[in-house]
Amino acid sequence: MSVSHRRAPCYASLLRLLLAAGVTAAVATSVSGAASAAPAASCSGKAPSGELKAERIAAIAPSRSEPGLYEGPVWMDGALYFSDFSFSQGFPSRVRKYIPGGAVTTALDDAGSNGLAVDAKGALVAATHKFKALSRYDLAGGERTNVAAQFQGQVFNSPNDIAIAADGTIYFTDPDYQKAAAPGGQPVTGIYRVATNGAVTLVDGSRKNPNGIALSLNGDTLYVNASDGAVRAYPIKDGVPQAGRDLIKGIENGDGMTLDCHGNLYVTEHAPKRVRVFSPQGRELATIRVDANVTNVAFGGSDGKTLYITGAGAVWQLPLDVTGLPY
Repeated sequence: MSVSHRRAPCYASLLRLLLAAGVTAAVATSVSGAASAAPAASCSGKAPSGELKAERIAAIAPSRSEPGLYEGPVWMDGALYFSDFSFSQGFPSRVRKYIPGGAVTTALDDAGSNGLAVDAKGALVAATHKFKALSRYDLAGGERTNVAAQFQGQVFNSPNDIAIAADGTIYFTDPDYQKAAAPGGQPVTGIYRVATNGAVTLVDGSRKNPNGIALSLNGDTLYVNASDGAVRAYPIKDGVPQAGRDLIKGIENGDGMTLDCHGNLYVTEHAPKRVRVFSPQGRELATIRVDANVTNVAFGGSDGKTLYITGAGAVWQLPLDVTGLPY
C-alpha cells in the first residue's frame, strides 16, 4: 500500500456513522481500492435465507506442514488479510494477504496474531497472543505498537477477537486458548474495553472463554459469544457497556462474528462447520455450511457482498446479495 497518500476511513466506521445518523449505506470501493462507504437510498440487498454452501478458495492452500488455523479475516485496500497460525510451541502466526483472482502473499511474517480488525485510519489492529496484548501494525514497514498491553499490572491471556466503535473505542475478548504462547495472564477470561485515551476496563469477567465479538451498526450494543453457548447482548449507554442478556442460545463452539448492513449477525460455529445468520432480534435466518472447522467471517470483495469464512487450513467464499462489514 502507498504511504504517501492519506488513508480513507474504513467502511465499517463509515457505515456505522451513517446508520447512526439515520442514513443507510451500501458498501463501495474507491478508485484507489481503499475500503469506503457510499450513501444509498437503502441498505443494499437481501439477507440470506435457508441452507447455503460456501466454496473453498483454491488459491489459499495450507502453508505449513503442522496443523493450525486461519483466523481473523479483514477486508482492506482491495484484499483479504487473515492470520495463519499453527499449533506448535508458541502458536507462531503470520498475516497473509489474498487478492481475489491473484496470489497469496505474506504481509507480516511474525505477527503472533489471531483476530484482526481495521481502524478508522486504515491501520491493522491485531489480537496478539505472542505479546499477550492488543497491537497495531504498520503494514508498510511491519512495525508494531501496543494498543493495550496490561490490565491491573498483568498481561492478558491470549487476546482473540476485536470490535472497534466509530469513535475509536476498542473491545476485545481474552480467552485462554493460546495462553501458553507466553508467560503470564489474567485470573479470569474476560471481555475488555480500551478507551480512546488507552484506559482499559473489564466489561465482563464472569464468562468462560469469550470468543467472537461484534458491535451493532449504530454502536449501541456489544455482542459476544463464549463457551457457555450464548451470544450475549450488552447495551452500551454513554459509551459504557451495561449488564448483558442472552440474545441467542444454543450456539455450538461459537467463534468469530460479523454483521451485514441490515444488522443481521453472522455467527461461526467451529466444530459444526457452519455459519448461522440471525436477525437483530435473535431469529435464525440461514445456515451456511463448509467442509472443515471454521473460525471467523467477514464481508469483502469489490462490492462488499462476498462473505469470506476462515477455518482449518482453508478460506471459503460465498457471493451474497447483501453488503456487510469488513471484519
